[in-house]
Amino acid sequence: MNNRIIFKNIRLPFDAPEECALEAARKKAVQIGVKADLSMFHINKKSVDARKRKGALKPHFIYSVSVDTDIVPNEEELTKADAGLSVREELSPKFGSETLASRVLVVGFGPAGMFCAHTLAKYGYAPIVIERGSNARERHLAVESFYKTGKLEESNIQFGAGGAGTFSDGKLVTRISDPKCSYVIRMMHEFGAPDEILYLAKPHIGTDKLLGVVDKAAEEIIKLGGEIRYNTRLDDIEVKNGKIISVTLSGGEKINPSLVVLATGHSARDTYEMLFKRGINMIPKPFSVGVRIEHLQKSVDESLYGSFAGDRRLPCGEYNLSHREGEKAVYTFCMCPGGEVVAAASEEGGVVTNGMSRYKRDGRNANAALAVSVNPTDCGKSPLDGVEYQRRLERLAFEYGGGNYFAPAETVGDFIEQKKSGLKEPSSVLPTYMSGKVRITDLNEVLPKNISDMLRLGIHRFANKMRCFGDKNALLTGVETRTSSPIRIVRDENHKAMLCDNLYPCGEGAGYAGGITSAAVDGINTAFAIMERYKSKNQ
Repeated sequence: MNNRIIFKNIRLPFDAPEECALEAARKKAVQIGVKADLSMFHINKKSVDARKRKGALKPHFIYSVSVDTDIVPNEEELTKADAGLSVREELSPKFGSETLASRVLVVGFGPAGMFCAHTLAKYGYAPIVIERGSNARERHLAVESFYKTGKLEESNIQFGAGGAGTFSDGKLVTRISDPKCSYVIRMMHEFGAPDEILYLAKPHIGTDKLLGVVDKAAEEIIKLGGEIRYNTRLDDIEVKNGKIISVTLSGGEKINPSLVVLATGHSARDTYEMLFKRGINMIPKPFSVGVRIEHLQKSVDESLYGSFAGDRRLPCGEYNLSHREGEKAVYTFCMCPGGEVVAAASEEGGVVTNGMSRYKRDGRNANAALAVSVNPTDCGKSPLDGVEYQRRLERLAFEYGGGNYFAPAETVGDFIEQKKSGLKEPSSVLPTYMSGKVRITDLNEVLPKNISDMLRLGIHRFANKMRCFGDKNALLTGVETRTSSPIRIVRDENHKAMLCDNLYPCGEGAGYAGGITSAAVDGINTAFAIMERYKSKNQ
């Protein structure tokens, strides 16, 4: 059976069995001449709709259901049935004629580097991957040690196998429309991610499971002929006549790759500085800074589901909110249901927050980044001024947290009222950052006034949409500075860095992605660009 038909927008009460969605799709199929047994229909996508309709709230699930068939309905029939044909995305690269004198070097093993390396290895290019952090197991131990001792290591929440996304919710939601997104999700499933990522509208893996997924991906790359060298940092490059002729690794080792894929992630600041000194073309780009906001997960659920909150048939409540005033925007980002705020520092003397959820999302609190957009003109003129802007906030947060990577925190009520003294200790919403290692302080002293003002405006606006944002006991923990890279390494339509013929910047760190899935897709597309230029050893 060569065709897959997707029946869309099947809306059912949340308490209706999934079989009802399959039956609804079967009836639609009969109407367009497709007769198939109910067992041949499968849930293709499932999302929750908790919007109020006509004053009454009852959550619904919205299903898409697929069936494989040899019949090809015409466009009019498909439209009538609110259906469409699905094309399974398979990789179909083109191959060039140039010869690689030596192996490809992939710098970084986050989503971009991982999928670039996997794609190259799959087609016989045998890349070498270097990653400044450690493998997944050792990285997990290093993070746990940091939480206990405050000793920051090279392998941390930003650096190591899987990149910064490993210690997050493992969210695979993306706004890009590249059909390779479905390929990325299928590969994540093959590497051990849960079955439901194949059909949930907002798929997530969870940090606890993502560690195993990263390990499996690494094993597969090695099995296909690639090589991964952990605890190995890119320290320098030598450029001559518009090409990298050698790279220096940590420890002083020099190697001579034919080309370099730069997939360092958004926190490799020392790498940015080195590249800038070596004349690699980069420009500043917008980014965002702010705080993590924590609510009780119960409050989030009640805001979304009303009296149906707590029903186990409903997923943990999630939100995605935004508000714009002129050129400035305030929005929520990387929402982690049932999660915790994590210590994401990668430089000594700086506090950075991020969010994480495990697969079950069963923690007491929910958290999200509450961030305000920052334009390059807010920071200075140099491409690296955005990095310094972030760094200043992180050092202030370290200072106001009292040292040893304690984070500054404040209740929403006190932050809104701009209290200078008599600040309230957390009561109902207890801090999850490093198991409560926060110092209650005035966050208005840490954040620039324009950022604080926009955060207050955002909280006020969002409270009109979700009741939990009106909770004065909700907690803010600072600072969130690594929402995205503040620089973009300029590349051409062939993914090559401008004025450097064998440097291929990709992923979030190079300024071309904004999450796990989009970074992975950019890694694949970068591999395609390389393959279209060079032939592999298999040819």
